[in-house]
Amino acid sequence: QVQLVESGGGLVQAGGSLRLSCAASGRTFSSYAVGWFRQVPGKEREFVAAMRRSGTSTYVADSVKGRFTISRDNAENTVYLQMNTLKPEDTAVYRCAASLYSGSQLRDPLRYIYWGQGTQVTVSS
Repeated sequence: QVQLVESGGGLVQAGGSLRLSCAASGRTFSSYAVGWFRQVPGKEREFVAAMRRSGTSTYVADSVKGRFTISRDNAENTVYLQMNTLKPEDTAVYRCAASLYSGSQLRDPLRYIYWGQGTQVTVSS
């Protein structure tokens, strides 16, 4: 069992930066791949970024490539999403998740078994 709690969201102007954190409970956190997804009302959940459990490979959505970076600290049981050059279209609830899958399957939200509650990110123009 893994519990995930996000933090770091908030209101920021376009062009600004935020760093989201996802704190995980459970000693087996390093056994899971991790991902970040976002969702706005009325739209499907959108893949943002993911990282394999080893931390050797990352996957990033084209919409945020070059602006967002995912990282993890297994010693601290924490996953981060550094978001730079934010745009109004990045406004959403951001959720972290844990998966036992790897590779391109990490882009699919159905491959994740544990989810956090989410943190709101609002980017003003």
